[in-house]
This record gives sequence, structure tokens and C-alpha cells, in this order.
Amino acid sequence: MKTLVAYFSAGGSTAKLAKTLASAAEAELYEIRPAVPYERRDLNWMDKKSRTTLEMRDPDCRPALADAAAPVAVADTVFLGFPIWWYREPSIIDSFLEAYDFSGKTLVPFCTSGGSPLGEGQDRIEKLAAGAKVLPGRRFSARTGGEELKDWIRTLF
Repeated sequence: MKTLVAYFSAGGSTAKLAKTLASAAEAELYEIRPAVPYERRDLNWMDKKSRTTLEMRDPDCRPALADAAAPVAVADTVFLGFPIWWYREPSIIDSFLEAYDFSGKTLVPFCTSGGSPLGEGQDRIEKLAAGAKVLPGRRFSARTGGEELKDWIRTLF
């Protein structure tokens, strides 16, 4: 079974968790990057005109990806990581899900957040990854250790 950990991280927390997960799962690691990187001012959720606020208000927003080189085609299982923004996955994750064919694959969402759950993100991911078996997502702290992640992986398969 070929496993991929694909993740988007704006502040580093999800990246840290994704790297630990990739090691625990003995998986390839791939960073989902926007064509136009997010700057600090773009991430100000209190600013009604910030880039992320505008993107998240528009359910059809699909920020451009920096590349189309994710090795999704050769993976059987894809762990998909991201921070929670506005009680769901960031719009760049929607772009990623629409850019690749997940038919016949197992997709496992995981997220980081200061306290917000996956929320409506689970349903949205299931719809966007048509043809995939989408397992229930889970929120983790960026400091979650490899042993805890290995225990979680064992519960999935």
C-alpha cells in the first residue's frame, strides 16, 4: 500500500504535524502550496477584507495551486492535512481536491486548530473527492507525537 501525506500549512503547525504523521505512516510527504503564497496580513481573520476572509466567504473560490506535481495517482491512501479556517478546510484544499482524481483511493482528513473541530469540512471533502472512500477526519495538536499517530493509523485500517 502506497501512502501519501499531503498538507497545507500557513503558519507551520500543520506542517509539523504532517511531517510527524508521514514518519509514523512511512509515507511520502507533499506540501500543497498556493501559486500566490499567503502573507501574514492575508491571514488576519478579523479583517473583513483580508485575502483569507474573502476566499472563505466565497464557497466557489479556488486559489491557484503552485504546481500539479502531487503523487496522488500512485497513492492508495492519502492523508490530507490542513488548518481549520472558518470551521472548515481552507479553499486551497478545495483546489487540491478538484485538481486530482481520488477515485478508488482512501482519503483521511486531519487538521490542526486551536479548538475548532473539522465542522462542515468533512461533508465538503466527501463531495469534492468523488469516488474516494473518505474516512472520518480528526483534529490534532501540532505537538502530537508519532506513537499517538501510529495508534490512530492502526484504528483506521
